[in-house]
Amino acid sequence: MDVAAVARCAGRCYVSPAAFGESRNLRLSLSNFRSLEPAGLMFRGKSQRTLSISARQGETQQINGNIVWHACPITKPDRQELINQKGCVIWITGLSGSGKSSLACAVSRALYNRGKLSYILDGDNVRHGLNSDLSFKAEDRAENIRRVGEVSKLFADSGIICIASLISPYRKERAACRALLPQGDFIEVFMDVPLHVCEARDPKGLYKRARAGEIKGFTGIDDPYEPPLDCEIVIENKRDENSSSSLSEMAEIVVSYLDQNGYLKPS
Repeated sequence: MDVAAVARCAGRCYVSPAAFGESRNLRLSLSNFRSLEPAGLMFRGKSQRTLSISARQGETQQINGNIVWHACPITKPDRQELINQKGCVIWITGLSGSGKSSLACAVSRALYNRGKLSYILDGDNVRHGLNSDLSFKAEDRAENIRRVGEVSKLFADSGIICIASLISPYRKERAACRALLPQGDFIEVFMDVPLHVCEARDPKGLYKRARAGEIKGFTGIDDPYEPPLDCEIVIENKRDENSSSSLSEMAEIVVSYLDQNGYLKPS
């Protein structure tokens, strides 16, 4: 929320100390203001009204009845026609070190070479901004995936081919992201690389630290990875190193799927 904007409307505004923690609560107390209820904000209290915003991980907030979806006359088909492609989400999942980020970049490059617009949501990159407030506890990891799923949905709605690259170890969270999109627009790509190969690569040194007990709840070591049961694309790569040619071949598998299913041209 833009606190400064609220202050301009409210006259006097101060932020009271709140119990920051798992709930990440922000409490704004306002007095001597004109009612903002018609704009869709609900306040509680009498002389000193309070707006509470809670962003508890793993929970979907109930949308207030005063908040409605504002439709735009420019539709998804309009946007797709403008850029001559169909929006979708390519969701790349697999163990750390399986090559998800490398594949995402290779697919994006291949699409660029064909004049198609894509954007990568990388699991590490989003934690530098959008999800910088989240830890690696189970509930925060679920919230991390939920947020990326929602952003991916917006990219796809804009007509862009969104490439999400995350470990996303649990089927439940991946299924929830799939359910956000129209049927067929969520394309799950499983990097089927054995644990011992990923651990041998260990580009970030995370497996070594997990084996030493320095990292708890690390996927593949002391936290499970649930492989997809019915994904659109499975890419097996059991070699210790990726050659540039094999990476381009893997990217072409994904791009060919998009082409064959009509995503590289509007319907």
